[in-house]
Amino acid sequence: MLKVENIAGGYGQTPVVQAISFEVAPGKILGILGPNGSGKSTLLKLISGTMKPLSGTVYIEGQALPTYKTKQLAQKMAVLPQLHANAFSNTVYDAVALGRYPHQSSFFASWSEEDELAVVRAMRDTGVLKYRDTQMEYLSGGEQQRVFIAQALAQQSQILLLDEPTNHLDIAHQKQILDMIRRSAAEQNMTVVSVFHDINLASLYCDELLLMENGEIRAYGEPHEVVQESRITKVYDAPITTYAHPELPKPQITMLPTIENNMIQQIERSHFEITNDYIQLAVYQPLKVVSSAVHNAGIGWYDTLLNRSIAWDYNIELVGEETLRFLEARQFAPTSTVVMLTAVPTNTVALQMFEAENCSIVVMVTAGVGNSIDVTRAYERNDAPYIGTINTWVIVNGKLSDEAFIQAMITATEAKTKALQEQNIIDANTGTIATGTATDSLLIAATQQGTQLPYAGPITELGKLIGHGVFETTVQAINNYIENKTKG
Repeated sequence: MLKVENIAGGYGQTPVVQAISFEVAPGKILGILGPNGSGKSTLLKLISGTMKPLSGTVYIEGQALPTYKTKQLAQKMAVLPQLHANAFSNTVYDAVALGRYPHQSSFFASWSEEDELAVVRAMRDTGVLKYRDTQMEYLSGGEQQRVFIAQALAQQSQILLLDEPTNHLDIAHQKQILDMIRRSAAEQNMTVVSVFHDINLASLYCDELLLMENGEIRAYGEPHEVVQESRITKVYDAPITTYAHPELPKPQITMLPTIENNMIQQIERSHFEITNDYIQLAVYQPLKVVSSAVHNAGIGWYDTLLNRSIAWDYNIELVGEETLRFLEARQFAPTSTVVMLTAVPTNTVALQMFEAENCSIVVMVTAGVGNSIDVTRAYERNDAPYIGTINTWVIVNGKLSDEAFIQAMITATEAKTKALQEQNIIDANTGTIATGTATDSLLIAATQQGTQLPYAGPITELGKLIGHGVFETTVQAINNYIENKTKG
């Protein structure tokens, strides 16, 4: 257990760090964050004992730091400072072996198999074993950084202090080193305290975070408690937004740069192109899109939207590979194009623009309702999956919040369902009013320019526009589909 109690200190009699207190349990990682000059490295020096505090105490296993002898402390605590200076030339092996010094009665005279295994393991875990006999001066800055991390790990101390351990490392080696530190903390019950420059890395790998500003604690707790948009923006004096990591329950941040954009994009009905193969919207500035498309589903920024017409016997199991071939053959960029599929001809499309005082939308719907279902009775069905698709696009000229995107999806879905009721579309299996089809797809896109639109519920201006627009356009698309079937 590492305990820091009301520590204060700095250079001379001027305290850079003031009244800092925290505890870190064995097996846990604490990340120290803060802008340049906030006192992060000074705090680490006070914890390690390389700088004498003006007040307060550091405890290791309940014992005050000053009561430890130098070698005894080195057995308890390993330190990786931010900067390293090579006073003399060493091989990588010799540099890492220095980490075993605290365990020697007389250096190298008592070198043991345990020492050798610790050095080799540390070199292997940090990816520098292949440089074993290489002189340190011949390594890059990132490679040298990994050697010094290996040296600290070879020390096999109960507490590991790190000052920006991933400095100079590419993303592959950042992951390798931090994965290894995370694993070592868990397997060896080691306490780790590390200064981080990268907030996202700290959030991913640390159990707790300590955010500093002007030598004081601004926040202390689990990553989700510390990495909050308003707090980070204030402490760093830089606008950011936070979002959830896609795989882990950890917050991440994105910087919001100030970029002047004098080209205001307004999407209109005339911007859509309808061919026999697809309905296309291509724009000169990417739209922010949320969709359930077959290609590039989810959230992203895209400059091309395609609603593609396919044969009724299309092999959906190969949709990924086939869609890529389709896009590449027609010179669409796969990374900036969203693709939906429909089994109805493109000439059945309904496409309309709707305007209100502060916003406008364009709605596109293709409605293949021949195999509609009542979702409330779908549990009764045992038939194999089949084609039947209502594809809905809502393109908003305005700036939507995350909440508005989700509300827009709800409002659009409710309006589509009402249109099916109005047109008396029946689930042939149950004889009840259908609510949709087996493979409905929805896309909400916004220019993210102009009017701020924080909400899209049914009583808001945007919500009213979406509700009315999707209903009217879906009704028209259903009639177009039925008329086409009648002619066919």
